[in-house]
Amino acid sequence: MKNQNIRAQLSQIEITLRSKIGLELIQQHFEDLQLSIIQQMDLSNLIDYLSELKLADCCLFERLMRLDAALCQLDLGLYGLCSDCESEIEASRLQSDLTEQRCSVCASRYNQEHRHELRLTH
Repeated sequence: MKNQNIRAQLSQIEITLRSKIGLELIQQHFEDLQLSIIQQMDLSNLIDYLSELKLADCCLFERLMRLDAALCQLDLGLYGLCSDCESEIEASRLQSDLTEQRCSVCASRYNQEHRHELRLTH
């Protein structure tokens, strides 16, 4: 898949996420917030802004972070490489989720470690 095509698809994901974030903010009663501001912020400022609003725990925030990472990797010529071991991420994983950050082996390892961390904190 060409970088231009990947970037276009990632841009579509960003548009969808921004729309969902706007709805999330409305549901949480941020009436004074002008939603047009969200649409005008660049991705890193939007991430910072959501952190300030204490919305970093929501699923949309995680997707936004993954999108930002994928776009950065694309800019650096590292898109499609595992963020842990730097091996190529399987094409099927990227086709399933263009923002995937790990190969299947590292994703499995990460999920096991993360579950272990959750057990330790509860």
